[in-house]
Amino acid sequence: MRLVTYSLGSSGARLGALVDGLVVDVERLGASRGLAWPSDMLSFIDNSVTLLPALRDYLESGSGRLPSGSAVPVEDVKLQAPIPRPRKNIFGIGLNYREHVAESAKSLDTSKELPKQPVVFSKPPTSVIGPGAAIHHNAKMTQQLDWEVELAVIIGKTATRITTEKAMDHVFGYSVMIDISARDNRRAGQWIFSKGMDTYAPFGPCIVTADEIPDPHDLRLWLTKNGIMKQDSNTKYMIFDIPVLIADISSGMTLEPGDIIATGTPEGVGAGRSPQEWLWPGDVLEAGVDGVGVIRHPVVAI
Repeated sequence: MRLVTYSLGSSGARLGALVDGLVVDVERLGASRGLAWPSDMLSFIDNSVTLLPALRDYLESGSGRLPSGSAVPVEDVKLQAPIPRPRKNIFGIGLNYREHVAESAKSLDTSKELPKQPVVFSKPPTSVIGPGAAIHHNAKMTQQLDWEVELAVIIGKTATRITTEKAMDHVFGYSVMIDISARDNRRAGQWIFSKGMDTYAPFGPCIVTADEIPDPHDLRLWLTKNGIMKQDSNTKYMIFDIPVLIADISSGMTLEPGDIIATGTPEGVGAGRSPQEWLWPGDVLEAGVDGVGVIRHPVVAI
């Protein structure tokens, strides 16, 4: 199932399911059956053990037409970030593809050795933007704005000290994220300011539930800048796969429903190119993960 957060006209953000080119409003669909289904993504994920099968059964049963007012063509709505305001920081994973380790060692003063444990940083909730929203370029803050396409993993069940064998049971679904980075704002080896400024986490266009992705470790992910391919790889090249990431993070920090892990980027970032390339106002990024979706974002001066 593909779940979105959307708005229509002046209405606030609402939870929808994508079905045959339509956005089906989950709360209104439930109300038509006398059920109190939620209107937002986080509440749905909190109760997904019961809600997801119920929603799927209703949509797949073919038991009549959708209730009046519960569905709108997707082209008539504005898609928001699937989780517009995460409850806590996004868990970012650095240096999680072999070739990216090599290019980073040449240009960003990181180690050329493969990491022995996942490299974890974070991006605050205020960094999130939805499909089509502008990435800010503040020339007073950075002259080295860079891109990184990533597969985002959304947690569905609380995970504390979870083993790798049970880790995938805690995954709700997947989405696309671009980890925007101001390379000249790393501070004494700390990355959060470099990666956590406003608009630095483009996210969307939907969450694809885990049952729709048979193998998240064999997905093409790619990114273009102004229509030119810059990154083109596959999640099978991760150094630390999703079960290892969940087990590692949950060994010391409880993962909760709605938490997001951005699983790292492959080679092809601007800093790793010769000569180096950066983002400037007027540029357009497009990024995608096969089977999940595509997001497109302009870069604008502020």
